[in-house]
Amino acid sequence: MLRAMLTAAAAVAALLAPATAHAGEGGPGIPPLTDGQGRVLTLRGWNIEDKTHRGEQALSAITERHLRDLRAQGFDFARLLVFWDDLEPRPGQYSEGYLRRIERVLDRAERQDVRVVLDAHQDVFGPAFGHRGIPEWATRTDGLPFTPHPDDWFAEYFEPAVQRAFTHLYEDDDLRRAQAGMWRTLATRFAGHPAVLGYDLINEPMGEPRPGEALPAAARRIEREQLTPMYNRLADAVRPADRDAWLFVEPTPVVGEGVPTGLGRVRDPRVVYAPHFYDTAMEAGADYDPGAGWIEAYERAVTAYPRRYRVPVVVGEWGPPDSSLPRMNRFYRDAMASLGRYASGWAGYVWCYGGGYCALDGTGAFRVNKELTAEPYAEAVAGTVRSAAHDSGAGVYRLVYRAAPHGSRVSVLSVPPGAWRITAGGGADVVRRTAGRAWVRAAPGALVTVTVTRG
Repeated sequence: MLRAMLTAAAAVAALLAPATAHAGEGGPGIPPLTDGQGRVLTLRGWNIEDKTHRGEQALSAITERHLRDLRAQGFDFARLLVFWDDLEPRPGQYSEGYLRRIERVLDRAERQDVRVVLDAHQDVFGPAFGHRGIPEWATRTDGLPFTPHPDDWFAEYFEPAVQRAFTHLYEDDDLRRAQAGMWRTLATRFAGHPAVLGYDLINEPMGEPRPGEALPAAARRIEREQLTPMYNRLADAVRPADRDAWLFVEPTPVVGEGVPTGLGRVRDPRVVYAPHFYDTAMEAGADYDPGAGWIEAYERAVTAYPRRYRVPVVVGEWGPPDSSLPRMNRFYRDAMASLGRYASGWAGYVWCYGGGYCALDGTGAFRVNKELTAEPYAEAVAGTVRSAAHDSGAGVYRLVYRAAPHGSRVSVLSVPPGAWRITAGGGADVVRRTAGRAWVRAAPGALVTVTVTRG
């Protein structure tokens, strides 16, 4: 999660404010996410987490209800936060108990037919600075100072000790080996689990600017010179254990201000670009300002990398801390439209029952405006998608695709709770309906139109 990004990032946003919108420019040139059958996937879901419990109670806050309610609202995807400090509390000693608890959550996801990405999460590096993530034994600061910021924890990323810890993680040979070993352990354990779609190799990586280096330039250098080699090392660590999982790679959070990433090519055939989608002003409590051009600037910046390197996009986190402000209804509609133009999916932050970022209140009902994230979509399309769009005002979703000439002939659609009419034309039929889903079978090579209408 990204909170206020300090004065430096706000300055970046100001530089980018004059950007103008070019609706629909995201999709062309960006390949889709696919499954083992070659079907085109769309992921819609949420992060699930337990940042509070550790040891024998780790992940205990994630219950069957979380996955059941997620699926009942039409979502098929969960990004599960896991913590290196729980997995490897001492160097080389991996917790079998923690692996079992991860597996328990994955088993629940499988029962609910929810795909999962395991996210190696860190906040402000880890326990050495009062947070979760990278173990204390893997934290090296060279004695540099650290001052907590209890009212703005994201500001702690800019403390010298935290920045130096990232430098050592990226540059020290023994820490490189330890990080690779952590991922090799996870991939070896979960490669065969039916719920596992992929691995998010590190959450919101940060780094250490050089003296006098501006934040955008520092971010691009860190991404180019430190993150790109790290992702290639971790891909090499994962692949002997798991040949099929997608590898999710993140830029620094500075991309949230419309700054194109400096990441280079990750030498793996199954890479997903997984930026986060947070606005500095809204994270600090401001309402959405449609005239500021933030969504348009973000979309332009974030689509450059996947076009260049021909990789799909899945936004790993997004959503404001206060969805009740006057213009948040407009925000969710604009955001959903933008994400639909270029992303193969997204995971909102966060699927929990309460206040703040939680998707749901204590009764399990959506918090105000967050119900706009639940709309019809095609989970899996057996063919080539020509167009897919949801008109939230009219309550109509329309999918057009050319059915595959061979192989799988069945596509799967998801709809949120309520009354929906689903029709298929062009040599296709709705062959099965359940609460929240429909299966469409098409003739090989047919040009298929599927329409989902509310009410």
